[in-house]
Amino acid sequence: MPLNVPPKSQLGDPAWEIATLFPLQGEWSEEEYLTLDTNRLVEFSQGALEVLPMPTEYHQLIVQFVYRAMFGLEGGDSLGVALIAPFRVRLKSGKFRQPDVMFMLNKNRDRRHNQFWDGADLVVEVVSDDDSNRDLVTKRAEYARSEIGEYWIVDPRDRTIRVLSLMPGADEYREAGYFAAGQIAHSILLKEFHVSIDDVFEQS
Repeated sequence: MPLNVPPKSQLGDPAWEIATLFPLQGEWSEEEYLTLDTNRLVEFSQGALEVLPMPTEYHQLIVQFVYRAMFGLEGGDSLGVALIAPFRVRLKSGKFRQPDVMFMLNKNRDRRHNQFWDGADLVVEVVSDDDSNRDLVTKRAEYARSEIGEYWIVDPRDRTIRVLSLMPGADEYREAGYFAAGQIAHSILLKEFHVSIDDVFEQS
């Protein structure tokens, strides 16, 4: 059979004819990724799609709580814009992530586009059960290299929040705060942004 002819789908098989309408892993372009229409969280790295697991209700309630606390900062002085996933953040050419919560200062509004942002000033990730290294290690390094000034790691497993801050000229985060039960996690970048650890993890 010629290589460019997809196998004929049988009942019980994947719809091979549909699958071949899309690029192979490693061959996707940014333009093709940005036109992908799906209800799944899909990130993009060097020509390959990374399909993330569907979040749990508890995960989403935590995200919603943190977002509401951050969104409240938009009144008054209008510091910037907060968004919630799914929305794409381009870290560099060929690399897109979809943080759980993201914030862009108004002074950087030129980096906001309708389909994606070029970076962000602060991002928040709630650690997922399927792969904690994605948020604790991989994205920590990626966000730092893309010069996102502040990164919050919200970890339901031990009910803690790490606030990581990037010093000017650095390519690695320093831990600006580690917050547990009974404490208040607060931002370095956004002075009025803070959340109670107990309130964050008591969502239901």
